Amino acid sequence: MNDPDAFDIEAIDEVVHGRVRLGVMAYLSSVGAADFNELKARLQATDGNLSVHLRKLEDAGYVTVEKSFVGRKPRTTVSLSDSGRSAFLRYLDAMQKLVSGAG
Repeated sequence: MNDPDAFDIEAIDEVVHGRVRLGVMAYLSSVGAADFNELKARLQATDGNLSVHLRKLEDAGYVTVEKSFVGRKPRTTVSLSDSGRSAFLRYLDAMQKLVSGAG
């Protein structure tokens, strides 16, 4: 494969590629930040499932998770980091190359 525009399967970021994680990245890229319950509702995920995926994204440095209290109720807010936004754009570029038949 000498074509610099050829599709490279290694370009697909496995951290982003999971359905729930991709949904988190896509949603946050459009809204900036969202609380846990908003993400859970939008992605039709369970608490445990979303927590696991957010941890994976946080460990990769793609999202930041802030915990606070509103009155006595805990609130978790998730936002896309700069490196997360870059990773998401690279992912979209890789997928575009895949579907356009580059390579």
